[in-house]
Amino acid sequence: MLLYGWLERAVKEKGGTKALIYRDTYLSWRGLMHRVKRRATEFKTAGVRSGDLVGLMLGNVPDFVILSLALSKLEAIPLPLDPTTSTRELEMLMSLAPLRAVITRPRGGDAPLPDAPTKPGGATKNPPESRKRLQGTLLSCSVYTTEQRKLPRKKEERIAVVLVTGDSAGDPKPVERTCANLQAEADQVCEALSLDGEDRVLLTVPLFQSFGFDVGMVSALAAGATIYLEDEIAPSRIIKLVREQKVTLLPGGRPLFNQLSRLPANRPLAHKPARMLSLNGGLKSSALDTFKDKYGVGTLACFHTTETSTVSIDSKGRAPSSVGKPLGTTEVRVTNAKTGKPAGTGRKGILWIRGPAVSPLAMVHRPAQEGSVPVGTLDDEGWYHSGDFATVDRTGKITLQGREDDLVGIDGKRVALGEVEGCIEMYPNVSRAQARVITDPLGGPMVVAKVVVKAKSKKKIDPEAIIDHCARNLAPYKVPRRVEIVAALS
Repeated sequence: MLLYGWLERAVKEKGGTKALIYRDTYLSWRGLMHRVKRRATEFKTAGVRSGDLVGLMLGNVPDFVILSLALSKLEAIPLPLDPTTSTRELEMLMSLAPLRAVITRPRGGDAPLPDAPTKPGGATKNPPESRKRLQGTLLSCSVYTTEQRKLPRKKEERIAVVLVTGDSAGDPKPVERTCANLQAEADQVCEALSLDGEDRVLLTVPLFQSFGFDVGMVSALAAGATIYLEDEIAPSRIIKLVREQKVTLLPGGRPLFNQLSRLPANRPLAHKPARMLSLNGGLKSSALDTFKDKYGVGTLACFHTTETSTVSIDSKGRAPSSVGKPLGTTEVRVTNAKTGKPAGTGRKGILWIRGPAVSPLAMVHRPAQEGSVPVGTLDDEGWYHSGDFATVDRTGKITLQGREDDLVGIDGKRVALGEVEGCIEMYPNVSRAQARVITDPLGGPMVVAKVVVKAKSKKKIDPEAIIDHCARNLAPYKVPRRVEIVAALS
């Protein structure tokens, strides 16, 4: 009941002040509580129990916050899902994380959700036992038959949320986050950014991503800050909201702040503070100077992953190449990639992370290999193998230096380039494929690919047909935006 407990505290302290604002409508803290209680009753009537996992396939809309809080009141567990999740990925996820219910918006062509397996890896399907609309909405609630999970005796060990990311093969990876994890995340971020009940947080980062959920919703609720939701990612609209609503915290990806730096602006922001929190790195050189000239503030780089929460923040914004120092009691260490021994100060190596906000990864399968800790898992001492190359200087500041696998980040989501290449190579008469990420000045980071056609093939391959093939088999953010047919790969 951690999230709901924060709501109760805010209602006592702030009552009728604005809590949640979306476009032309808003809810006070008391109004939000009323909506949450009503949805909690509706969930309970539908058969959702304490310990149950409930998927929320929603964007940045008030219902996402309301339903998350309602599930928290019941001690059920929200599992945020990208509304564009493919049927294949959803089936894989439901085999790993047995969902009691899934909340969805109207789907194109009224496409049905997949049946859930009766057990992990099982072939027998489990159709929904019921499917109803939530009262007064267009949202559908599909309820499945699952066993009720037992709650740990200690409240801090109970699961507060399950967030989904990708593993090194590109498959869905559910990550359990305990109440203790979320409390530590909220405490560290609120302290580092001096967040309190007077702050106004604009959330354009998708709430189904861990960065939006953690730094956005969790930290704002813990601080009692006013939350502004926006699902239209238009830089001109975003900066207009920042100015008009005197937004004090805007979490976002580097592409968003690059786009904001290109907008015409004739005056700096008139209010303070105005914190622009940039995921996994701030703006560089001329772009940073331009941003500061236009808005009177810089970007604050931070390092965040689904498994570790927020690791570090460059709260002063003075080192754009760095992602700052570890927060709170979070520890980091860098080891030599070959020997596994500690790397020297300022030397590149593999980054390991340990701290109270790091997930126990209870849903992640750990191969039984002696002396080996796979990327994305914990060792016996609780150190998380991040898979990131990094350096740590004498002052403790972290600088990211790439990955040891082929995972790349696109707008806060993980993409395994090997998965994209494998999908392309399944297309008829394709011999080999090579995928990479480029940054388009207007479109931001995107996947592109080079393709080699089989020597014996007499049929000409249309690059657009390969893109269509990928669109049918991959999540939208994984689909190559450009495919080039070449004689050989470099």
